[in-house]
Amino acid sequence: MKAIRYGMLAIVVAFCAVSRAQSTQKKDTGSRKERLIGAWRLARIEAPGSDGNATQPKGMLIYTRDGHMSVQLMYPRSASTLSNEYVKDGYEASFGSYDVDEATHTVTHHVQGSITRDLLVGKNLPRVYQFTEDGHLIIKSSRPDEHWSVTWEHY
Repeated sequence: MKAIRYGMLAIVVAFCAVSRAQSTQKKDTGSRKERLIGAWRLARIEAPGSDGNATQPKGMLIYTRDGHMSVQLMYPRSASTLSNEYVKDGYEASFGSYDVDEATHTVTHHVQGSITRDLLVGKNLPRVYQFTEDGHLIIKSSRPDEHWSVTWEHY
């Protein structure tokens, strides 16, 4: 009876080891689109004229498996008057669908809704993306007149 229990235990341990190895391998060899999928927490924003941590917002970026995206950023109260094409009164929010071009390392956000309404709705926003060795996602504008960089980390 003990031999059967030990045999079953050995099978369970072996199964767990194989599953873990396959899971790790899948993460390492998955497509870039697969690596984008999930919820991301804002780590930092770098932009010309920003004064470091004083204006760092809190934020979340979500890519779903079926091709939808959503992004929200809330700037500190000290920046609550900040408004531009993406931000209104210190808050940024948009949602829509997305496409990934793995060859050019771009993800294009197709904006269906935005806090800035008419400024972004209906626009296609191509973004250059890269993954760092430590698992962060860096997104930059592909527009030559925009010089910002956003670093995200998986929740």
